Amino acid sequence: MKAGIIGATGYAGGELVRILLQHPEAEIKWYGSRSYIDQKYASVYGNMFELVEDVCRGDDLAALAKEVDVIFTATPQGFLSGVLTEEILSGTKVVDLSADYRIKDVATYEKWYGITHQSPQLIKEAVYGLCEINREDVKKARLVANPGCYTTCSILTAYPLVKEGLIDTDTLIIDAKSGTSGAGRGAKVNNLYCEVNENIKAYGVATHRHTPEIEEQLGYAAGKEVVLNFTPHLVPMNRGILVTEYAKLNKKADGTLPSYEEIKAVYDTYYKEEKFVRVLEKDVCPETKWVEGSNYVDVNFKIDERTGRIIMMGALDNMVKGAAGQAVQNMNLLFGLKEDTGLNLVPMFP
Repeated sequence: MKAGIIGATGYAGGELVRILLQHPEAEIKWYGSRSYIDQKYASVYGNMFELVEDVCRGDDLAALAKEVDVIFTATPQGFLSGVLTEEILSGTKVVDLSADYRIKDVATYEKWYGITHQSPQLIKEAVYGLCEINREDVKKARLVANPGCYTTCSILTAYPLVKEGLIDTDTLIIDAKSGTSGAGRGAKVNNLYCEVNENIKAYGVATHRHTPEIEEQLGYAAGKEVVLNFTPHLVPMNRGILVTEYAKLNKKADGTLPSYEEIKAVYDTYYKEEKFVRVLEKDVCPETKWVEGSNYVDVNFKIDERTGRIIMMGALDNMVKGAAGQAVQNMNLLFGLKEDTGLNLVPMFP
């Protein structure tokens, strides 16, 4: 497969390059970067010295579509919606790492992102590319909306219990923490070393734009509207997402809470066949270090008998399963490949 990347010099784009270079069925034909046109890609990312000899090209999607089988767009919100056309989609498949096609309701997207959607006619056909949930739909798609890091971790951690009606979704609270690479490679004062190091802070409190995406997807699982609290935090590490989610457990018909064994059986039912979701052993809490550099999501839970709540936990690498790895997983599905092709990345430690 011939692949092109628009936004190849951002963090997610760079991770796409790293993964695709060792993918046995893919060849990168276009390293798109508006900021580094005509510069050697390896001069932007020194780790690619003698691995990538190409120079960076622009972001002409129409021209790119004539050269490749699949386009990855690791671009800011609003870019793809402004340039994607039916003609482009008729000639190539697109996996978009931005949020432009993740949310089905245009008004919700425009409210939370503060921009006008320029191709709302394409939203309906876009498939939300969370492979573990929408695998069969992804296989038939032309346009895949690749979920982000916070949303992937938040949704997969709670999905089995929401789907089975085991928690009261009105009580769901998600506390999430991210490494600084999640904010992208652009220069921002808030992401300077002296601002981030030896510090942890909440941001986007009650206003973070991933909130409606999580609510929408869990709402599909619940079969009703879901409204929740989502609070992200920035922590001084390069990679990783850790979510801790709290919700009231629904009691069984006899008035008792579900047992550990019953909850574990639900998680196992949903994820035992999933290569990239690992349900940990009892009392083992997920850690970002155990998934770093890999496409795995580690999940677990703890029942608090005293409060009648369940604490759900999840961890992933925001650059891999939270971005580029998931995009390649979607590409594999689009082209009928084994889903883990090129993604058997052993977690790095330390």
